[in-house]
Amino acid sequence: MYLPPQFNAKDEAHALALIRAYPFASLISVDDGGFPFVSHLPFHLIHKNGQHVLLGHCAKPNPHWRYLQSRPQALVTFMGPQAYMSPQVYPDLTRVPTWTYLAVHAKVEATLVEEPQAKDRLLKQLIGEHEPAYAAQWRGLPEDYQHKMLNGIAAFELRVTELQCKLKLNQHRPESHVAMHAAYAQGSPDEQVLADWMVKLGMVQS
Repeated sequence: MYLPPQFNAKDEAHALALIRAYPFASLISVDDGGFPFVSHLPFHLIHKNGQHVLLGHCAKPNPHWRYLQSRPQALVTFMGPQAYMSPQVYPDLTRVPTWTYLAVHAKVEATLVEEPQAKDRLLKQLIGEHEPAYAAQWRGLPEDYQHKMLNGIAAFELRVTELQCKLKLNQHRPESHVAMHAAYAQGSPDEQVLADWMVKLGMVQS
């Protein structure tokens, strides 16, 4: 993605925090005709063998898993909070509106998870991430039903080979930070999260 130096987050921890907070992402590959193919899926981030890995799955009828099998390199994009920014936050009038947002792009190398027990473990990790209480219910379902559900999905591990994190919070215009933070702190849920990130990045005092 376009990544000007002032918006390029060098601290990997920021990227990982956004992935965990906003796990519903866009998985992007190319289809057999060379055209981009996108699936919108939740992912679970783990650390395995010293590397970051995204766990996910899609429905078997979705051809995306076949594209990953043929062409393992893919891109996963995570969109964090985003909001309009009014030029009224600037002390002068010669400014224009813009949009603020936090985003992460992860280049990945895909491996399909096909062995039933491994696929079941992957599902349990996803359940543990989003609804731990459901794990007992899943284990209590009839075995034949569990197998049917497992056979209906394609599971995969996506090994992260490169992370890009864009924190577009107007860091290059410090004269606007205090007014921008004050406006966001009283705004929508996304704006309030952006205000928190401004404090986290040291753009304003808490």
